Amino acid sequence: MTVTPAHLRDLAGRAEALTAEVLALCDRALRPELEPITTARDTASRFARGAEELHRAADDLAKLQAQPCGLPWGVCPEHGNTLSSRAGVTECRVCRRTWDHDRLGRPCEEPVTWKVIDRAGTETRMCDGHLLGARAAAESATFVRVEESGF
Repeated sequence: MTVTPAHLRDLAGRAEALTAEVLALCDRALRPELEPITTARDTASRFARGAEELHRAADDLAKLQAQPCGLPWGVCPEHGNTLSSRAGVTECRVCRRTWDHDRLGRPCEEPVTWKVIDRAGTETRMCDGHLLGARAAAESATFVRVEESGF
């Protein structure tokens, strides 16, 4: 079985629901100071932490499974073609974010989030940053958001 981010998010949701159920039960206890009730509250806290960790694991897995954009030059993931490089450091001219390598001179490693289909039917997959430039340059193209579940 292949584990997906959606599987992990589903488990996290179930852990959150179980946390809420245990806490609600404890809140109705006639003697909340009893050891079994405090133990149940502690367990609910562990369920809550587990849910948070499952959400983080889902995000990490989604990043690992993401197909890289791969276009032959890098972009700022938020602002697109706004990078400049000097002395091995790349900077976005808009947000001033920096990378300690020549991001412009390497293939883009951002995750694919869009399919762009031009008039001739050619499909190109790209990240959010490259999409900004494509929207400005591609006449009559179709832009389709790629779902997390795949391609």
